[in-house]
Amino acid sequence: MKSASPDSRPQVIIVGAGPTGLALAIELGTRGVPCLVVERTERGGYAPRAKTTHVRTRELMRRWGIAGELAKVSPFGIDYPADIHFVTRLSGRSLVRFRDALNCAPARDERYSEHAQWVPQYKLEAVLRAKALSLPHVRMLYGTEFVDFAQDAGEVRVRLRGSSGQEEVIAGDYLVGADGARSVVREQIGATMVGTYGLSRNYNVIVHAPGLAQAHAHGPGIMYWQLNAEAPSVISPMDEGDLWSFGPTGLPPGVTLTDDAALDLIRRSTGIDLPYKVLSSDLWIASRLLADRYRKGRVFLAGDACHLHPPFGGFGMNMGIADAVDLGWKLAAVAQDWGGPRLLDSYEAERRPVHDMVMDEAEANHAVLPNQLFREGIEDDTPEGEAIRQEVAAFIQRTKVREFYALGVVLGLRYRGSPVIAEDGTEAAWRISRDYQPSAAPGCLAPHAWLDDGQSLYDLFGQGFTLLVLGDPDGADIDAARREAERSGTPLDIVVLDDPRLRSLYDATRALVRPDQIVAWRGDQWPGTGLLGLASGRAEAPQAAPRQAALP
Repeated sequence: MKSASPDSRPQVIIVGAGPTGLALAIELGTRGVPCLVVERTERGGYAPRAKTTHVRTRELMRRWGIAGELAKVSPFGIDYPADIHFVTRLSGRSLVRFRDALNCAPARDERYSEHAQWVPQYKLEAVLRAKALSLPHVRMLYGTEFVDFAQDAGEVRVRLRGSSGQEEVIAGDYLVGADGARSVVREQIGATMVGTYGLSRNYNVIVHAPGLAQAHAHGPGIMYWQLNAEAPSVISPMDEGDLWSFGPTGLPPGVTLTDDAALDLIRRSTGIDLPYKVLSSDLWIASRLLADRYRKGRVFLAGDACHLHPPFGGFGMNMGIADAVDLGWKLAAVAQDWGGPRLLDSYEAERRPVHDMVMDEAEANHAVLPNQLFREGIEDDTPEGEAIRQEVAAFIQRTKVREFYALGVVLGLRYRGSPVIAEDGTEAAWRISRDYQPSAAPGCLAPHAWLDDGQSLYDLFGQGFTLLVLGDPDGADIDAARREAERSGTPLDIVVLDDPRLRSLYDATRALVRPDQIVAWRGDQWPGTGLLGLASGRAEAPQAAPRQAALP
């Protein structure tokens, strides 16, 4: 390790170079905030961890100009059917098919600017890493271990250890622990993970399976849930070169899955004998755990360091990237002197309740796995077997649809009780829903629209705040907003779109949109001095007058 020179002092030190840490580095780096990312491993290998990049994550990547880069590394092409099959086994009978799951279809959708994508996490990380390394304000140190930190009112001092054992201390303004489930940063700030450990014990096995895609008759898909007595499991094509992931569910406690045992389970569960080869095998424990706090002074937690839940629904990695964006623009605002202390207070106030709600969804999805769906006789070639298959198929349709069509969870969450959101009286009627109904109520994601010229509305938003003017474009209040931004040094773009369709969508003629595309305020007239002070965390401001609005 080389000592940091005085002119390269980072304002933010990030521990962990997974998706959350890389996303935070990009959010800071694109805003000109010097940051240092430290990672103790080289982060390689076949294990894919996450495979679903949700709509919202791809929209955030669009903000950074790299959504197209992710599309280029899609292992099977973005037109590959994102179908999820429930079968007795790959060589057996089909039960249910969920078509175009997870909003991966590339057809343009009015509700969002980017479709989701099925892609191994290591390919996503490569795209994020390349973007981060292209930014002059981002430094990355691999093979570097975080040891400990000390902080005072002015800075945080972080002790790091290189692969040779040499240690050095680097000072910065803030430290962020994006160091995963076994977070050392979390341990050192005294945060405790609260919830349930050990909901299930699982293996993720990556295999080379030459010809497997051609050896079954169910058609292309991104997941195959196998319901049979030998090995209830989920098997998925993962990458080019005949790479598949295999996850048996319901393994007895204490069972250690050797490579030979895994190969035997794959052959028995699929009913297809091929020259399989195990490339990696990882034991993982499904739990529901949430940190009791996300911050101590100048030190923050993000991603798996503060929330862990079952992966069913694909929410975990995507939530971590959203954490990075929420925290990143706020740290940048404070570092650049246009954000105040209440802005940093809002990070946990906004993200922790959202994590808790999404964990409810993930835990509900985890409650119905292949071993719970299997029934004796499901493969029998008899009228009784057919009746069992129909019964199980109907149960799958009722219970699993929420896992694969959950756009309301991906886009429809709302920040409530935030100190930097100007509530307008509609909060009491809000509820989480699987179906996404766009709402411009403060705290919600700004409703998306495709404009007449083919642009996404989101492409017009600036890096700071954006005031959407959707009617009365010559109002004196617009000049008042501009003057307030100039006086306070708050970055504000004013976007005028005199469009009745958008006015109806936003149920207002004015909307203040934050850098993370969340609505901070809406109304029909800029309320006067103080709103930007509230939204940027510098001061309190009077709440907007209660109003009625269209709600999800």
